[in-house]
Amino acid sequence: MNYEERTMKSNKIYEGHILALRVDTVELPNQKYSKREIVEHVGAVGVVAITEDGQVLFVRQYRKAVEKSLLEIPAGLVNSNEEPGLAAKRELEEETGYTCDKVEFMTEFYPSPGFSTEKIHLFLARNLVKGQANPDDDEFLELESMPFEEALRKVYLGEFSDAKTMLALLLAKDFMEEVE
Repeated sequence: MNYEERTMKSNKIYEGHILALRVDTVELPNQKYSKREIVEHVGAVGVVAITEDGQVLFVRQYRKAVEKSLLEIPAGLVNSNEEPGLAAKRELEEETGYTCDKVEFMTEFYPSPGFSTEKIHLFLARNLVKGQANPDDDEFLELESMPFEEALRKVYLGEFSDAKTMLALLLAKDFMEEVE
């Protein structure tokens, strides 16, 4: 069965730097009409970066939307016409100072498909080279690290609040086991 909704009208309400908001009038499968509020997002990347000695790199950053600091994997927006893999390497270097020759694609997902077009691409980075962080002017980050097994334990204990971080760490475990 096909339950697609056909867009009859779309009205852009707001357009900002990283997102836009529109309201769509849709025709439902039962020929009734409804409104859908849609956040258009440019997309993002997240990177599980693991050092030679098995430490996972995290950034602690204040998130205004939830009014607290969260411990997260390095992450950021995908610039227009930028490949997600290149964005992952760029964000890793900007936020942590670490670089790597390549990143391994793990998955991509929609964190909130009920109202947002945002797609997050997750990568694994190993063989890191330490350098100097260069965060954006509006980013105030603290670099932290912990052993990979401790990070996984924190996922299972519910000590992370950020969904991309939790998913990325669980996926990284599988990717790392494939190499062993």
